Amino acid sequence: MSDVKEMNPGAAATLNGLYRRYSGWLGKRLRGRVGVDDAADVVQETYLRLAPYLLEDIRHPKALLLRVALNLVRDERRRMALRDRTLQGAFPVMDTAADAAVDRLLLKQILMTMPPLYRDVFVLSRFDGMTYSEIAMANGISLATVERRMAKAVEHCTAQLDV
Repeated sequence: MSDVKEMNPGAAATLNGLYRRYSGWLGKRLRGRVGVDDAADVVQETYLRLAPYLLEDIRHPKALLLRVALNLVRDERRRMALRDRTLQGAFPVMDTAADAAVDRLLLKQILMTMPPLYRDVFVLSRFDGMTYSEIAMANGISLATVERRMAKAVEHCTAQLDV
């Protein structure tokens, strides 16, 4: 048995008529938002989304078509943003033990090349979990000095990683 539903001929004719009447208009509305090629794809997907519905009940076809199309564009942008964040490391990716060992070795090498004043502040903040105020009090330095040293430490790490 197949779970594919056959569209009745009347609905197909209505959808075809709706497409012929408004697809050009919808495409023009979308081109400024997504470009020519993507607009054509969104128009096609919009009509596919409308196929299961009783089209003769639609009072404002332009409004419905535009809303469905803009929702498709919004959903695609969300998917792309999520993909980009994932690729950029915003979400933790499972590393193998070998990757973790290499990362620890690289971090140790970077820390060893860092000037001691910057390294101390960096380690206290990032590994010991101390706040800048706590670091300043523990070392007898000003909060501004801690901030400056931390900025230099991060700058050093960035330079070493060629980010």
